Amino acid sequence: MTIERWVRAMAGTFVMVSLALSYYHSRYWLFLTLFVGFNLFQSAFTQFCPAENILAKLGVSGQCCKPADKKD
Repeated sequence: MTIERWVRAMAGTFVMVSLALSYYHSRYWLFLTLFVGFNLFQSAFTQFCPAENILAKLGVSGQCCKPADKKD
């Protein structure tokens, strides 16, 4: 699985967990959803993603948005 897919899976997991926590515990957990959404939004324009950097340091292979089989 590529870094891009890991980032999407992590973001989706964080959103679902924060929504469940906001329903069952406290509405302040929605700030986590806001944080994840903001990071996804800014990474679309700046191409800087903290989760991508962390995953790369953990050894996840594959580059985001650059298919390995693409020939120039």
